Amino acid sequence: MRVFSSIIMMSALLAAAWCGTVGATGGAIPPKEPEASEWRQEFGISGRDMVSAGRSTYFVLEPGFQLVFESEDAKLVITVLDDTVDVGGVTVRVVEEREWEEGKLIEVSWNLFAIDKDNKDVFYFGEDVDVYKDGKITGHGGSWRAEKDGARPGLIMPGTPAAGMKYYQEMAPGIAMDRAEVISVDEKFKTPAGTFKKCLKTMEGSGLNPDEKEFKIYAPGIGLVKDGDMLLVKYGFSGEEAVGQQP
Repeated sequence: MRVFSSIIMMSALLAAAWCGTVGATGGAIPPKEPEASEWRQEFGISGRDMVSAGRSTYFVLEPGFQLVFESEDAKLVITVLDDTVDVGGVTVRVVEEREWEEGKLIEVSWNLFAIDKDNKDVFYFGEDVDVYKDGKITGHGGSWRAEKDGARPGLIMPGTPAAGMKYYQEMAPGIAMDRAEVISVDEKFKTPAGTFKKCLKTMEGSGLNPDEKEFKIYAPGIGLVKDGDMLLVKYGFSGEEAVGQQP
């Protein structure tokens, strides 16, 4: 009888570890933060056919493509540039991000991406960052480069995302350890640039500070449409009238 009771107790403890349990006050005790091993960190980069231009369902890596976001007091412009650089033997594309708050430029970053030619996974190889204050560069916080100081490429966007996927987007120990979990691939979302269906919803945060999390939305054929409280207001290839119009 004692053996049988022990088995029951052990089963309850295992269930609690996965699903949470009930505390003394009757409230649910949430499960602990997943260990780092539960988030995918190995991607077999060396065995992939990586190219510097292309697109997947939720990520456009083609020169000239641009996304413009706005909120009440902020603006963000993301532009895929013509420029490429070599990182660890891989030719990667430069994507520029410019961010303003209350009309003042606060940050410019040059992000480095490449896409798997076969399955369309998009990888993040690092970024160079200029931080501004009152029109002057004050620092380069958040800068990192794969193959330097132990940093490795991360998966910024799976070619075929599915609910439940967990993966590191940045792997620069002590600098940038952003990661994402796919919540849904069937969201409907409205922005000033249009209403989009079959959107991807992710919960993104950092392994350096697991308590900080935010939701992002990506639309098919476009990419990011919600970043924090900023929403997409224009998109398309820069210089074309199609920017800001739905396809």
